[in-house]
Amino acid sequence: MIELPRVIPETALMGLAAELEAAESSGVQLSPFSERFPGMTVADAYAVQRAWVALKIEDGRRVVGHKIGLTSRAMQMAVQINEPDYGALLDDMFFEPNGDIPLSRFVEPRVEVELGFLLGRDLQGPHVTVFDVLRATEYVTPAAEIIDARIARVSRETGKPRRVMDTISDNAANSGVIMGGRTVAPDAIDLRWAAALCVRNGVIEETGVAAGVLGHPAQGIAWLANRLAAHGEGLRAGEFVLAGSFTRPVDISSGDVFTFDYGPLGAFSCRFVGTPRGQGGAHV
Repeated sequence: MIELPRVIPETALMGLAAELEAAESSGVQLSPFSERFPGMTVADAYAVQRAWVALKIEDGRRVVGHKIGLTSRAMQMAVQINEPDYGALLDDMFFEPNGDIPLSRFVEPRVEVELGFLLGRDLQGPHVTVFDVLRATEYVTPAAEIIDARIARVSRETGKPRRVMDTISDNAANSGVIMGGRTVAPDAIDLRWAAALCVRNGVIEETGVAAGVLGHPAQGIAWLANRLAAHGEGLRAGEFVLAGSFTRPVDISSGDVFTFDYGPLGAFSCRFVGTPRGQGGAHV
């Protein structure tokens, strides 16, 4: 992908990051940044994301990994982008399986089904391959990602959906991670054929196979390592990487009980309780 130069001035980045932080705290969603800055580029979006992550680090959070999104061809075509996107996983985003998750942590949450990779070795681009990823992976685990929208998915002013630049700015929509089931070595099974059911309140809402993630779930991680190399960065041993969803996102309401069934890789559940921020949920 040819990345267009930035148009948002450096001096505006921390202000936009502060707006995202305030939206997350209050539950009051922002209008898309891409409407405020019509020439906004993907490079601008990642600059905003980095500024927001830096703000969280200043507040005591730690980056412990990464998420990869927009891994399906259909989603890329829908948002007019020809590559995935990525965001940061922070230490306060992880929830234990088989318990209650407070909706007061979120604004407008949805859930997706993924595989997570824990890295045992560093990966430094620009020439990382799927085989490099598999050699560097300590284990693979079933996971579910809770995505959120601090920037409104549909603009209140124009009624148009937000653009990919808004999603990237919004930390690629990441907000939470649940891991469960059985961990496996990356060569223990053919990861392309890892499959899952997403069950809400006893009803199967979504099914998927991990090959839907760029043909192989490790492919997105290779892409990310190579993408980060442009910033002089890489993936580090001990980091956890969500490889990308192979189901569509499913809405979450108060009291919903979800089960994520990965067959031979096991299953785990959670219940969402309370109300989201902006709908009476407290800031916890």
